[in-house]
Formats: sequence, C-alpha cells, structure tokens
Amino acid sequence: MPAVDKLLLEEALQDSPQTRSLLSVFEEDAGTLTEYTNQLLQAMQRVYGAQNEMCLATQQLSKQLLAYEKQHFALGKGDEEVISTLHYFSKVVDELNILHSELAKQLADTMVLPIIQFREKDLTEVSTLKDLFGLASNEHDVSMAKYSRLPKRKENEKLKAEVAKEVANARRKQHLSSLEYYCALNALQYRKRVAMMEPMLGYTRGQINFFKKGAEMFSKRMDSFLSSVSDMVQSIQGELDAEAEKMRISQQDLIAVNESVYTPDSDVISPAINRNLIQKAGYLNLRNKTGLVTTTWERLYFFTQGGNLMCQPRGAVAGGLIQDLDNCSVMAVDCEDRRYCFQITTPTGKVGITLQAESKKEYEEWICAINNISRQIYLTDNPEAAAIKLNQTALQAVTPITSLGKKHEVQHPSQTVKNMEKDEVIPSGSAGIQDSTQLIAPGTPIQFDIVLPAMEFLDQNRGGRRANPFGESEDSSKDEEEDSLLQQMFVVRFLGSMAVQSDETCEVIYEAMRQVLAARAIHNIFRMTESHLMVTSKNLRLIDPQTQVTRASFELTTVTQFAAHQENRRLIGFVIHLSDTLGEESMSAYVFESNTEGEKISYAISLGKEIIEAQRVSLFHSPHVYDTSCSGFHLHCPGTSGVHKKNELLLLLRTVLQVLYNTAKINCLISQ
Repeated sequence: MPAVDKLLLEEALQDSPQTRSLLSVFEEDAGTLTEYTNQLLQAMQRVYGAQNEMCLATQQLSKQLLAYEKQHFALGKGDEEVISTLHYFSKVVDELNILHSELAKQLADTMVLPIIQFREKDLTEVSTLKDLFGLASNEHDVSMAKYSRLPKRKENEKLKAEVAKEVANARRKQHLSSLEYYCALNALQYRKRVAMMEPMLGYTRGQINFFKKGAEMFSKRMDSFLSSVSDMVQSIQGELDAEAEKMRISQQDLIAVNESVYTPDSDVISPAINRNLIQKAGYLNLRNKTGLVTTTWERLYFFTQGGNLMCQPRGAVAGGLIQDLDNCSVMAVDCEDRRYCFQITTPTGKVGITLQAESKKEYEEWICAINNISRQIYLTDNPEAAAIKLNQTALQAVTPITSLGKKHEVQHPSQTVKNMEKDEVIPSGSAGIQDSTQLIAPGTPIQFDIVLPAMEFLDQNRGGRRANPFGESEDSSKDEEEDSLLQQMFVVRFLGSMAVQSDETCEVIYEAMRQVLAARAIHNIFRMTESHLMVTSKNLRLIDPQTQVTRASFELTTVTQFAAHQENRRLIGFVIHLSDTLGEESMSAYVFESNTEGEKISYAISLGKEIIEAQRVSLFHSPHVYDTSCSGFHLHCPGTSGVHKKNELLLLLRTVLQVLYNTAKINCLISQ
C-alpha cells in the first residue's frame, strides 16, 4: 500500500502558512471526497432501489403467471400444459423473488448503510471540526490584534496581564481544535479507503450469494479474490487502529507543554537572543497607510530568502517579495504607541516598511538578522561562521586588549611603519602596540545622540536658524554668498561620538568606528537620527530634514581628520579639535552612516579645506578682495600696479579656476 499523507501535529501550534497551505490541500481533498461520496451514494441507492423494484416485479410476475388460469378467453379457457407450465414458472419466480429479497436486504446492510455511516459520521465530523477550528483561529487573531495594540505605559500592567491571559486562552483553544481537526483529517485518509471498498465488497458478496443459490455461475477464483479483498480491508483497519493510538499519545504529549508556549513575550527581562541569524521567519504586523493620517496593521507571515524579505499571507501557496535587504538599514522606531516596532530603510534613504514583532526576543532577532543580511553575509561560503565572527569582532572591539601578543595578531601583517630616527622599517604591529592606547583611552564613554530633536531644539532657543523654503532669508544672504563656492548636501545618520586623545592619523577614526558599532550591537541600540549634512567652504552643518533647523555646526578649520571606512563604504567619520578660553584642548570623533559612499563626503570636506587654504594664501599675498557670486568673479585690487599686480592677478585667477574645477568634479562624483 502507498504511504498515507499526514498533517504533522507538532506544527499545529506554530500555525505557519506552510501548514495552512498543506491544511488547505487536505480540506480540498475532504471536499472532493464529500462530493464524490454523495454521488456514489446516489448510485448505490439507485441500485438498491432497482433491487427492491426487482422484488416487486418478480412478485407481480408470479401473480400474473398464476392469473393466467383465471383469464376468460373468448376462444377457450386455455390448455392445461400452458397453465401447469406457468404454475411451475410461478414457483420458480417465487423462489427467485425470495433470493431477490435476501439480496435487497444484504445490499441495504452491506452496501448502502456503510456509505451512509461514513458520510454522516466521518465527513460530518470533519466539517464540524473545520468550523470549530475556524472560530478558534478567528478568536486568536482578534486577541492577538488586541494584544498588539497594548501601549507601553507601565500603569497598564493589569490590562496587559489580562490581555496576555486572553491571548493564551485563545491560543490554547486554537491549539486543541487544530489537533482534533488534524487528527480527523489524518484518519480520513484511511477511512476513505475503507469506505470506498467496503460497500462494493458487500455488493459483490451479495450478488455472488444470489447467483450461487440460483446457479453455480462463479468459480472459486472469484471467491479467492473476494477473500484477498477482505484481508486487505482488515489490514487497513488494523493500521488505522494503530495510527489512531499513536496520534492519541502524541496529542497528549503536545497538550502537556509549558504554559509559556502559549503566552507571548513570556521572558521580557532576559530572553535568549540569537544575534548570528542569517535567516528568520515568523509573524509580524505590517503597517499600511490607508489615508493621509490613517493607518492599519496587518498580521502576516514574513521570512527571509537570500537577500530578500518575503511576505506570505495565510493560506497562500508561496510568498512574494516585499523588500530588498541588500545594503539596507534597520532601526528601532516609535510608532503609534506600539511596542517592538522597527523600520527598514533602503540604501537611497527612502523609508521602506514599518513592522512590529510580538515579543522582545523576536524584535531583537529580526533586527539582528536583517542587519546581518544587509551586509550580504549570506553570499559567503559559510554564512553562519561569518555572522558569528562578525559579532565576535564587534565584542572584541570594545574589549581592552592587554596581551602584547594578541594585539600584535590584530594588526595587518602587510602594513609597516618607518622609524625616522633609525631610518629602518619595522612591522606595523609594534607601532600599533604603542599607539593603540594613545588613540582612545580605555573606558571612554560613547554618546549615541549629540543633538536634540528639532522641536526641543527650538523650544530651548539654542540659536537654531531655519532656512526659508522660498529663498527670502534676510540675515543669511551673506553666509550663502560666502559659501557659494561649495554647498553639497548628504543624507546621513548619526551613529555615535566619543572623546579621542590623538588626531595625527586616520587610525583614530577607524578605532572610533569599531567601538561605536560594537557598542551599538552589544547594547541593542538600533535607533538612529537622520540628518542632512551640509558641507560648505566654511563649516559642516547638520540640518533637520523636516524643519530645516540647523542641529549642529562645526567650523571646517576645526576638522583635523576625516576618513571613510575601508570596507563599509557608507561609514564616514571626522575628528573635531577645539580649544577653550583657558587654553585646554579637546578632541572628539564623530561617526555617521551615509546613503552614499563616504569617500564622496571626504572629498567634499577636502575640497572645502582646499578652498579655505586658497583663500588664506590669496589674502596673505595681497590685499585683493574677490567676490564669488553666482554671476561671476569680480576682482578689486586697490593700491597695486605693474608686474606685482599682474602676478597677483594670475595667482588669484589660477586659484579660482582650481576651485571651480574641483567643485565641478565633486558634483560629478555625487551625481554618479
């Protein structure tokens, strides 16, 4: 006998779309079986009706044969041979009528009755359990929607406990109804075989018994065949009994589980989180905008496939692409007073989708998995090992290294540092050992939010200047004219800042990047503030993208180091060197993530510093004053004449042309 398809009872609690899809196949099979059973029953009832009609017909025939004698024919009463013959035939017909009556009774008991019992008992039971399962499933969805709308305020703990208990009861009810429904569908696969063969077995036996008593018309070969069919039915019945006992034991084991499997977010304080995931699947709430200010949340099944985030509605055969995760960014967000919300942003800075997890564990694992996938770890030969190594590297980045040998292993073997006093080349590991603690002091705190939100910034009157969207600013016209040589805008997200001890090399920026990223990963800090970084020939300004308020401003002359990450091209950092009135100096490293390559921002900063240097050299050589407005350059050269005037004009013109060339070059890079 071929293997029987079964629904796995262990997957009833998860209720995944794959299980629902397989369940729909079983339901479709049950529907087809019900329709076919009704048609088969109609055919069998017609046979049974024909057999009853045969009994009545033979009985009527026997009476008609006997009535021949009582007929009054005009030519005569009839001959006695015919009458005696018809009397004999009447007896034969009466004997056959008895056989037909026995056959009709046997067909009713062995053919019609089993198929009716199968329809009224098994198929009706499956239909009833299907309705109960649907009600329990809908009740669970309603309770989950109510649970998802719970606010984060602590004063609602009693309400949260009541709703969580309601979710647990609904989930338990759905689990019990699904187990009973699955068991009935599994048993139906066996019972339908018996239900199809048992009636025909009774029909065939009744016909054989009928013909055996009337005449020896069937051979022993048919008896052997019917015997084998009977043995097969008994074997299937034995398998059904064994499988029913096995499912009963499995159902008891699945019911006797811990209560935590029904309660969402059962371990809020210290959930066991796997941060090395490169694949993730589960139910999430998807935020959909239905109007200008109205939104809806839909609970769907999400899973990752390579670098794609897929969505599969319940009951669907396959999922569809909803978001490309390559080079995207994910961050935690506050959304409509809901817990465990996070947002996926495309590499171009466009806001993608907003999702909500049902527990803290799912929330953090989804963010970690999407973050790992966005780095394209899945393309490596061993993605799991790469993810583990990445998280271990992040942990080591904020762990002090006291062993001289370990520090030497961290350094790149191909890098060398030249000893200027002895004029010899030594390995870079030695230099790294001397300078590692001098770059950033061990235990230096990291600040993850250096700017206030735009509304708080305005409320505290910290001198934020808002740009007029119609270009009718009065007090800013002078600054715009001064910065007209260079104005480049970049979309960035602030990652963190920390104090540093040196600004002599770019290694301090790389070290700050490592520590900031590692600290964000270890402490589960996913929130980032998006800003517009304006690079001008005078300063660097962080501007709020919604209100156009300047959140922070750094003079370009105070930027002593700037560099992009060597591997992650979207990371950019710079060092600010400041001196206070008492003569004390302070240095801080700022780390950002950009939607474009960090090299373009570095090039823009470099160009701004070149413009400052060109202006300084030009003003140092002569008292020329030049105006670089949009309409052109106007040179004013008071008090100069002769050869000196000509040389200085040529020097200034060369500087201006170089600035224009660099500006056009960076515009070309950014447009690419």
